[in-house]
Amino acid sequence: MNALEQALLNDYQRDFPLQSNPYAVIAKAHNTDTDTILQLLEKLKKKGLITRIGPVFRPNTIGVSTLAAMKIPEHRLEAVAKLVNSYPEVNHNYEREHHFNLWFVVTASDQQHLENTILNIEKLTGIAVMRLPLVREHHIDLGFKMPLHGKETSAVVRKHLSSPPTVKHSTQPDDAIQKQLIVAIQSGLPLVERPYAEIAQRLDIDEQEVMRRIEIMLTTGAIRRIGVVVRHHELGYRANAMLVWDIADEQVNEVGEQLSSVDCITLCYQRPRHRPHWPYNLFTMIHGKERQSVEQRIEEIVQQYGLSDTPRATLFSLRRFKQRGACYSYAQPETHFQLASNG
Repeated sequence: MNALEQALLNDYQRDFPLQSNPYAVIAKAHNTDTDTILQLLEKLKKKGLITRIGPVFRPNTIGVSTLAAMKIPEHRLEAVAKLVNSYPEVNHNYEREHHFNLWFVVTASDQQHLENTILNIEKLTGIAVMRLPLVREHHIDLGFKMPLHGKETSAVVRKHLSSPPTVKHSTQPDDAIQKQLIVAIQSGLPLVERPYAEIAQRLDIDEQEVMRRIEIMLTTGAIRRIGVVVRHHELGYRANAMLVWDIADEQVNEVGEQLSSVDCITLCYQRPRHRPHWPYNLFTMIHGKERQSVEQRIEEIVQQYGLSDTPRATLFSLRRFKQRGACYSYAQPETHFQLASNG
């Protein structure tokens, strides 16, 4: 991978130019031309190193979402994963090392839509879904570094803010144009010289209005960042561990803030317990190149923060069944009850 390709992956995961000719702005910064930038980004996308150039929405700001988990018998795992993947509301779906072995994220425009989707999955499979909605987010911002020359580096790229933007919880877009804009950009900006103008043409509005609305969503925190969205597995980070903790309720905020500052922790969230089968309330994610190095970092974290006696579990990813950006649809999910089969 040449220096320019590496720069596109590392330097534009956030703060993507909100200007009429964003790719020309990038080209000028690297002493090249717009066509070269567009061609390289298309190449990186085709190679699977990036999913899109576009927004990453903050959970529960323009819709609702939840992490979900299921206990699937081994002989049914692939079939159930395929069914779960078929829902556009599902954007991430992984097999993990645990008796809760299928983990996925469901996103929808409202709570009823989300619940209907999960009920459909339960009805089709005959297996309960454990719902784990976000309670509190502790991390600030992140991206993934491109590994250099095979070296092990921290996966996380942080943008430190003195205080994160205040976000109204679970806000709905306030007009039809805003809904259409979210749907138009959720899968990424078009790889054309003037992407905002193309989106504006689709929506029959002005290009400046598109950029103004995106800027407002960035300012209010509805959009966490906008830029190149990479695929960490393809970049060499293949040891993906979800490290969960059973933290005393009166200490969980403090511990969450402490762990969110650890350089190798890419995500840190509070989610509800489901005792007795799921006692954990703090979720942290660590991405590394090798399993051994991730396990070593976990032990260092345990010792550094005095968490040796804290119940915890490490769920390494085994298979990635689905990974893409969240899809915000404003239609109700189809009912698949008549297709139900527990076989």
